[in-house]
Amino acid sequence: MSLISWIILGALAGWIASLIAGTNRQQGCLLDIIVGIAGAFIGGFIFDFLDAGPTVTGFNLPSLFVAVIGAVVLLFIVKAIQGRR
Repeated sequence: MSLISWIILGALAGWIASLIAGTNRQQGCLLDIIVGIAGAFIGGFIFDFLDAGPTVTGFNLPSLFVAVIGAVVLLFIVKAIQGRR
């Protein structure tokens, strides 16, 4: 997957995850991309660890699904840590 594909997939996954987690107003486009790309790594690790479902293999719907799940997990962890302060 090329760098442009990673950025596009990250932007989509981060934006969808921010809508699900309720953080859409607090983060911009750049943070959506970062959260989406990090979410792809986290989601890939989770799905690989559980040996369930698709993995991040390219620009397709299963990869987007894995990235969104990972990004949502990341956002909820960040919200939990920020909530304790």
